[in-house]
Amino acid sequence: MNLADDTELMQAMRQAGFQSVFVGIESPNDESLTECAKTPNANRDLLSSIHAIQRHGLQVHGGFIVGFDHDPPSIFERMVSFIQESGIVIAMVGLLNAPRGTRLYQRLEHEGRLLSDISGDNTDCSINFTPSMNLETLLNGYQQILGTVYSPRVYYARVRQYLAMRRPRSTRRLQFRFFYLKSLVMSTFMLGIVGKERVCYWRLIFWSLFTRPKMLPQAITLAVFGYHFRKNVEAMLRALT
Repeated sequence: MNLADDTELMQAMRQAGFQSVFVGIESPNDESLTECAKTPNANRDLLSSIHAIQRHGLQVHGGFIVGFDHDPPSIFERMVSFIQESGIVIAMVGLLNAPRGTRLYQRLEHEGRLLSDISGDNTDCSINFTPSMNLETLLNGYQQILGTVYSPRVYYARVRQYLAMRRPRSTRRLQFRFFYLKSLVMSTFMLGIVGKERVCYWRLIFWSLFTRPKMLPQAITLAVFGYHFRKNVEAMLRALT
C-alpha cells in the first residue's frame, strides 16, 4: 500500500506500461491489520491511498481476508462498503488459513486451535483452524461479501466509479481495433442480450460512450471480467448449499 506514497515510482510505472497492481489490503479493520503485522497498511487512510494509485492510471486489484481474531461482527458489511468506496473492481476476498511454517500456524498450534493442513483451494470456503468468531457466522458472512460485491448492480456501479476516476491512457487504436470489435460483439450477446445483467451492461456502455468514450474498451473488458467472477462465485455458492 505504501506504493501510494511514491509519486515518482507510480509515474515511472505508468510510463513503462504498467496497467495494474495487486495490493494486499487484507482488511479495513486496523486491529486485524495489527494482528497480521501488516504495518504498511495500518494507521493510514486506505481509501485515499488506493485512489492515489488509481489516479496515476494503475488499476488496483485488491486482496482481502476475513477470519482474523480481531474481526468484529460488522466486518462483512464494512468490507463490502470499503470495496465499493475504493472503486477496486477486482476484489479477491479469501478466508484466513494458517499454512505450515508461519507464525500464525505456530500460534494456533500452541493454542490448540489447528484442525488440519490448508486445502490449497482458496475457493472451497474451508478454514483449517477454529476461528474466534462463530464458524457459521464467518462462513455466512464470507459468502455474503462475495455474493454482494459481484452482483450485477453493485459490480457495475464499482466499474463506473473506477472509470470515472481513472485518467485515459493513450493507445495505438489500430493495433487493438479488431480485438475490441470482437469483444464488443461477444459481450453484447452474452451480457447485453442473454445475461441477467443486461440492464446494468447497457447503462455502463452508454455512460461510457457519452461521458468517458476513451474508456469504452476497458468498460467492455471489465464487464466481461465481472461475468467471469460472478459465474465462479455462483458456482461456489451453489456447491455450499
